[in-house]
Amino acid sequence: MADAQLPIRHALPDTLRIAVLLPCYNEAAAIGETVAQFAGALPGATIYVFDNNSSDGTSEIATVAGAVVRRVRQQGKGHVVRRMFADVDADIYVMADGDATYEAAAAPALIAAMLADNLDMVVGARKSEVESAYRRGHRLGNRVLTGLLRRLFGRSFTDILSGYRVFSRRFVKSFPVLSAGFEIETEMSVHALELRMPVGEIVTAYAARPEGSQSKLSTFRDGWRILRTMIQLYRVERPLWFYGYIGAFVGAVGILLGIPVVVTYLETHLVPRFPTVIGIVGLGILAALNFMTGLILDTVTRGRQEIKRLAYLSHPAPRP
Repeated sequence: MADAQLPIRHALPDTLRIAVLLPCYNEAAAIGETVAQFAGALPGATIYVFDNNSSDGTSEIATVAGAVVRRVRQQGKGHVVRRMFADVDADIYVMADGDATYEAAAAPALIAAMLADNLDMVVGARKSEVESAYRRGHRLGNRVLTGLLRRLFGRSFTDILSGYRVFSRRFVKSFPVLSAGFEIETEMSVHALELRMPVGEIVTAYAARPEGSQSKLSTFRDGWRILRTMIQLYRVERPLWFYGYIGAFVGAVGILLGIPVVVTYLETHLVPRFPTVIGIVGLGILAALNFMTGLILDTVTRGRQEIKRLAYLSHPAPRP
């Protein structure tokens, strides 16, 4: 996985169709500045603002700033990303938030890194010297979730919750967006890791929000949703291990309960605790069912991964 500091200047091919995607909800205080920054960093790109039921004039300000504005009625960032990926056609997609916190000037370097190594996703890992740029508990939550993702899937990114990402066309058009809210970044990371896509990560600056702009992320509510999404994705993508762990736990409980029964039988040749024996048998059956469920679903998962891989390969690489 690539991980580097930003080079100074990058010349991108003129024929490259670049789309900047900015999901927004009530970002009137920052969207004009965000659009202007990305327009200056990527003069040839088309900038899209997908407004998610804003009530503060976000759409009007984005239109005046020169962005192509689309509206999404279903509330939630996951719904917005689903529409963005379905409706916009480009070779390279740059996604960022509309709150002017991400370093727009880093976009050419992120795209250049993608083209240089033919990557499918490059994550802009956030680095900020301003403490107010992060919400209370956000750093710890990000660190915990990043470590958990690494344990579950074998590798990870240093900032899985970053909303600043560059995608290839084949990533975007093969990504089945299932999330509804802020857990979408976790789903993106898992999708890339599960299909073993070539990915990279570059450290970028992260600024505090402009005055009047407020974060829509709830540390505890959205943190729980992200954690729940990771567990669900692990169940779906690693069913053999998921149900195997459950089966092993249930089986271990049955063995612990069965030891006194076996000892009593060897000493007295009697089985005085029939309810316990029945419970042990039930636990053994339950453990076996979990193992069998994991085996069956693992076969289903492999077939589904093959289909997703074929959909991914049906689109050209960023640099043919």
